[in-house]
Amino acid sequence: MKPRVCPASAAAPRIAAMDQSGTSPLRTRSASIAAPRVPWWRPLQGLVQHYSRYLRLMRLHRPIGIWLLLWPTLWALWIASAGRPDQHVFLILVLGTIVVRSAGCVINDFVDRKIDPHVARTADRPLATGEVAPAEALLLFAALMLIALGLVLTLNTLTVTFAAAGALITIIYPFTKRFLSTPQFVLGVAFSWGVPMAFAASLGDVPRVGWLLFLAAMIWVVVYDTQYAMTDRTDDLKVGVRSTAILFGDLDRQFIAGLQVLLLASLVLVGRSAGMGTWYYGGLGAAAGFAAYQGYLIRERDGVQAFRAFLNNAWFGAAVFAGIVLDYTFRT
Repeated sequence: MKPRVCPASAAAPRIAAMDQSGTSPLRTRSASIAAPRVPWWRPLQGLVQHYSRYLRLMRLHRPIGIWLLLWPTLWALWIASAGRPDQHVFLILVLGTIVVRSAGCVINDFVDRKIDPHVARTADRPLATGEVAPAEALLLFAALMLIALGLVLTLNTLTVTFAAAGALITIIYPFTKRFLSTPQFVLGVAFSWGVPMAFAASLGDVPRVGWLLFLAAMIWVVVYDTQYAMTDRTDDLKVGVRSTAILFGDLDRQFIAGLQVLLLASLVLVGRSAGMGTWYYGGLGAAAGFAAYQGYLIRERDGVQAFRAFLNNAWFGAAVFAGIVLDYTFRT
């Protein structure tokens, strides 16, 4: 019987010859599989993924802090300019707010880098996980502060002086959580510092209404940061971090409600001092509604709901700002 020849074996010399001549379809096909085309956007994607740890360290993926810092500054800017803010001052204050808030997050996480891994909400922060080295964080903080300095130097001397004081407060705040039972009041000063800066940049002075608005903004910060601290109360007690949520204990809801009433009363006084009208007080009415909703959210002291109440303050600030803008827009 004639031995059976395997087709593949019989074709081997021919395939080898075709392969050597460069005309083999198998070689062409395997080459295309081995070297697929790389999409043009792939290197950019890799770059973004590499630097995303710095973006997360600056908390740019969570803009709530920018809004909470920006709203009082915009309240002050519109009142100081009677509804007609200078474009350059507006741009510098907005950009400066974003940069300084980013810098504040970096220095806060640097100081808390040994605490954050033990708190559920902060355990995934880049410094806590080791994605960013402490030296990198300090370099980033210095770079951001230099950018902020470059921005504010385009404004008048009084505003630069206020900015320098605000930078010092920003650096001091993270340390106060170790020894002060009310660090929220220090944060209140830091987060409200844009108010006197807006008046100084617009008028070259800070009148009485400016300081009254600063006081109102400071109270507001204590309100929403106490709500924020309610989410971490159990972990903070374990690691020794202090807050108003811990200080007031079972009276935390009453404390927040009382401050919200004081906040709204202060904003009414601001309206009277600035000669505001119906639209402004309508905005305050909407803000009062958001404050009441926040009280409803924290009624059970649930951490998730307390965080929702904290986030809701962005709408509180927006309601006040809308009232200010509308009042100046439709003023006769």
